[in-house]
Amino acid sequence: MPDIFLDRDGVINYNRTDHVKSWEEFEFLPGSIEALVRLKRADYRVFVITNQAIINRGIVTPAELNYIHLRMLEEVSQAGGQIKAVLYCPHRPEEKCGCRKPQPGLIRLAEQEYGAQVGGSWLIGDHLDDLTAGERAGCRTMLVLSGRSTQASLEGRQLQSASDLAEAVEIILRVRSA
Repeated sequence: MPDIFLDRDGVINYNRTDHVKSWEEFEFLPGSIEALVRLKRADYRVFVITNQAIINRGIVTPAELNYIHLRMLEEVSQAGGQIKAVLYCPHRPEEKCGCRKPQPGLIRLAEQEYGAQVGGSWLIGDHLDDLTAGERAGCRTMLVLSGRSTQASLEGRQLQSASDLAEAVEIILRVRSA
């Protein structure tokens, strides 16, 4: 069964310009928890892959970020959904690592550590860097317009898009049953 790879900010929760630095600043986007529940009911495994340079910038500690993720996982689980793992890149862009999107390193890590299936899987993100990482790993990709990208940013590009995670999940489930 293919898996689902999700970016975090702008897909699951609101993308803050000043970054999500605490659980109090984390706010689920409308419909995102319900979409995660639908994915679990459809037997998809969900992996969150997210760039979090705020660690290497000294804005938050790994422990603080892990707490945010733990609370996110708890909220999703209590609603009936499940996120298999949250994988993040702590590096700043100038560090040129292999795990920071647009590189596919976090997807490769999910393959190695969790046996994630890439062939036929989907990566859903709110930025072209997310989609590039998915394409480089061999995933199908979908851009959601609930974060950093807008319809105007798609001008001239042939990208599959959805308004938000809930619509993206609806499309994926429809494609799967076709």
